[in-house]
Amino acid sequence: MSTREELENVVPAKLAVERVSKRFFTGRGEVHALDEVSLQVNVGGFLCLVGPSGCGKSTLLNIIAGLEKPDSGQVLADGKPITEAGRDRMVMFQEPALFPWLDVMGNVLFGLKLKTGLNGKERREVAEFYLKLVGLERFMHANIHQLSGGMKQRVALARALAPNPRVLLMDEPFASLDALTREQLYGDIQEIWAARKKTILFVTHNVREAACLGNRVILFSSNPGRIREEFRIDLERPRDINSTQLASYSTEIMRALKGYVTEEVAE
Repeated sequence: MSTREELENVVPAKLAVERVSKRFFTGRGEVHALDEVSLQVNVGGFLCLVGPSGCGKSTLLNIIAGLEKPDSGQVLADGKPITEAGRDRMVMFQEPALFPWLDVMGNVLFGLKLKTGLNGKERREVAEFYLKLVGLERFMHANIHQLSGGMKQRVALARALAPNPRVLLMDEPFASLDALTREQLYGDIQEIWAARKKTILFVTHNVREAACLGNRVILFSSNPGRIREEFRIDLERPRDINSTQLASYSTEIMRALKGYVTEEVAE
């Protein structure tokens, strides 16, 4: 199989979260992060999780990644329980967490260390492919400190995509970027999703961002984290985050979110 064929040969996974609950114990007492959360993400789906701080979105993402274990319930990938981290599920965090002693190419190659069946030349071909995909082919030998915040996140995205995971988990990856850079990356991630058809689970506080990116938006409420409502975003791609059509969806989601928060405060 050629390197290019290998790049195209991974089928995205279907995820099923089944009655997952999670509690944490801190110096201030018990935190009930998730309460019997159940949801499904279809093969090649783009699902966004939205909710207030402390509603368990990132905790759920970490459980799906295999970085944390639920107290009860389970997560299945194509029917198989997830019990540990694996290269079939790659995570992209809010901070790019790049290695400053490696250049751009070195950081992407690092993500391929656990990729079996490729020699050194083939790994470089894979790394170059994904750096071109995120528009960084001219910067593959640049030092990390020379890059802007948006460019660093593009490197992090290329590193997450390079092992060709079946699921891409994104935890507020654009939150620390300026508005213009975020808008550019919204277009990039939509193009990449359309081209690669990865199963993507995206956590955000930004309702408009969720409506721009996701095919489905799941609304969480806190105390403890529960799924309150689901919204299907029936808009053509690529989507413009400033469009009036998108604004109507985000207004509807925000209205629901405020209603649940008010309800929780009243309780």
